Amino acid sequence: MRSYDELVAEAATADVTGWGFGWLDGRASEERPPWGYARLLADRLGAVARALDLDTGGGEVLAEAPVLPPRMVVTEGWAPNAERARARLGPRGVEVVEVAPGAPLPLPDGSFDLVTARHPVAPDWAEIARVLRPGGHYLAQHVGPASAFELIERFLGPLPDQRRGRDPEVERAGAEAAGLTVTGLRTARCRMELRDVGAVVWLLRKCVWWVPDFTVERYDERLRALDALLRTGEPFVAHSTRHLVEARR
Repeated sequence: MRSYDELVAEAATADVTGWGFGWLDGRASEERPPWGYARLLADRLGAVARALDLDTGGGEVLAEAPVLPPRMVVTEGWAPNAERARARLGPRGVEVVEVAPGAPLPLPDGSFDLVTARHPVAPDWAEIARVLRPGGHYLAQHVGPASAFELIERFLGPLPDQRRGRDPEVERAGAEAAGLTVTGLRTARCRMELRDVGAVVWLLRKCVWWVPDFTVERYDERLRALDALLRTGEPFVAHSTRHLVEARR
């Protein structure tokens, strides 16, 4: 394994835009939920005329769908990701709309047959219900409670209040309060393995909400301790949590 300084320097300068994780190949792995979200998404997109994908990142997941609806719109709140989405999806006729997190969607009422999202920042159920036509559907894979908290709490210490966030049953109640009928809710807990400190640095730079004040300099001592642990040959193990939400207006 390369030195601590080499691994950290590489990860500290690597590109973290978009929503792909290919940089981690061979350095980290994560189990996938059993339902196969990309396949489900592709099936639904091929069967509707108008669809909206929220918080699309660089459009990586949507781009896997072989067939897109005649009208396909995506939203993204971070400008570098929106640019990637335009480059990736624009040639397929997809409209990319930049929307700040928490802002209303600049889209007409009842304008979509299907609204989708993979790991939305925070689902705005009232807005989702508003832009769906009557009888339209929502399909999304959400991040669940305490996802990757073994890693997060290694840097920030115990976070008992935050562990209670993103509860799928609370989200079900929010969706139904907005006028949606939740027709399916499945949960999964998936094993993550990190094999070198560079993978840790890259992830914390990409998922900036995990450790909001993260810099290599600020957390040098904890990174070096984690590096020493990883050099024993055992990966650092954490668990991601996910839930698949299906709803109808």
